[in-house]
Amino acid sequence: MSASYRVFATRALPGAGFAELRQDPAFDLDVWPVDFPPAREELLQHVAGMDGLLCLITDTIDEAVLDAAGAQLKVVSQMAVGVDNVDVAACAARGIPVGNTPGVLTETTADMAWALILASARRVVEAAEYVKDGMWQTWTPTQMAGVDVFGSTLGIVGFGAIGQAIARRAQGFGMRVLCWNRTPRPDESAVVGAEQRAFDEVLSQSDFVCVSIALTNDTRNLINARAFELMKPSAILINTARGPIVDESALVRALQDGVIGGAGLDVTAVEPLAMDSPLLEMDNVVVLPHIGSASTATRGKMADMAVANLRAGLAGRPLPNSVGD
Repeated sequence: MSASYRVFATRALPGAGFAELRQDPAFDLDVWPVDFPPAREELLQHVAGMDGLLCLITDTIDEAVLDAAGAQLKVVSQMAVGVDNVDVAACAARGIPVGNTPGVLTETTADMAWALILASARRVVEAAEYVKDGMWQTWTPTQMAGVDVFGSTLGIVGFGAIGQAIARRAQGFGMRVLCWNRTPRPDESAVVGAEQRAFDEVLSQSDFVCVSIALTNDTRNLINARAFELMKPSAILINTARGPIVDESALVRALQDGVIGGAGLDVTAVEPLAMDSPLLEMDNVVVLPHIGSASTATRGKMADMAVANLRAGLAGRPLPNSVGD
């Protein structure tokens, strides 16, 4: 029996759903064979004539890609919540649904935000390197002294599902929680004991500022030089959302000039971060390789959701999770 659907997957995915897809005779599956994303020319070549596209946040899906795919492309399914790398409007204009994977990674990403809060406040990475470098010779009263988390003030910029999950965890640390969202969410903030405040108030009053907002044209460089000037000199910025929400040049200057106290970043403006970035030279900065949702269970569930979206789109059914619905 010949395959019914041609699909290009820009990377092999974890999870049972993708393994089943590979074995399903109804699918002619072209899987990009290495961990690095396909180069632009390769993406355009491999997507040609495909019925479906399984992609990741590292793939730019724009008009040119849609043109290369041709009129038979029925669905774009991304293994991520954010789809800032996908031209959703261009897909909609062609009647192509775009799938994403919301909900399943909320708690895992909130855990990572808290890992960065604690690591940054208590200098965990710096202290671990201190030991590995043979610097631990004795105990002194001020050795690797950090800042307290318990009883401090947490500001959350963006109060969607992940922001709310971060706030829930703050209750166990006796924190005052301030939040700002583009659309006020009084009911959600009340449930987790958060106080809705103006954007400037959240920045100026918080000891930790967590960025948990989607990247859009309106939020690009939302955290800029002006925002850093509003923050406390001791404040620590945490970003587990998208790198371009923070003006990275302004962040570097703010850290170098002591405008803020530190940063914990799971995302950067350009990924991977260049090895000559000043951020990597700073002891008060923790940089991770975009692993907010990277637990084995969560990534498997995300992949299964992406495959379910793909199958539904190819069959002409509504996607279980469709962007814009």
